Amino acid sequence: MRIGELAKGTGIDVETLRYYERVGLLQLPARQANGYRTYGQDAVERVNFIRHCRALDIGLADVRRLLDFVAHPEADCSDVNYLLDEHLVRVRAKLKSLRTLEKQLARLRTQCDADHRAADCGILQELVAAAHGEACACHQSGGNASLSNRKDGE
Repeated sequence: MRIGELAKGTGIDVETLRYYERVGLLQLPARQANGYRTYGQDAVERVNFIRHCRALDIGLADVRRLLDFVAHPEADCSDVNYLLDEHLVRVRAKLKSLRTLEKQLARLRTQCDADHRAADCGILQELVAAAHGEACACHQSGGNASLSNRKDGE
C-alpha cells in the first residue's frame, strides 16, 4: 500500500508518517520503480502501536523504547514496567496540576456573576490586575497576597 493508504487506514496523516520515518520510529519502506513508498501489514501494526501509545500520552522517546522491546521479545520486561511507572508519576503530577488549575479558574469565575459591560466584569478586572503584578482571586491561596490586600476599586 502507498503512504496515503497507510495514513487513511491508521488515522495518522501523511506528514506524521513521514516524520516517524525520519526519526526512525517507522522503518523506511521499500520503493516501487516509480519512487512510491510501499508499506505492508507490518507498517500498519507498527503505526497502530505508536498511535495507541500516543493516545496514552506516552512520549516518542518512550514509544521508541517500547518498540525495541517488541522487536526483542526475549528481553526482560522490568524496564517496561519502570517506563510505565514513570509515566504514571508524570500523569499523576499533571492531574494534580489540572486540579489546581480547575480551582483557580473556579475562583476567577466567581468574580463575575452577571451580564454587564466588559468594563464592569470582575473576571477581566482580576486578569488586568494580575497583569499589573497585583494579587488576583485565582491565585489567592497560592502564597500570593490575597485579594483583600488590593486597594478598593482596583
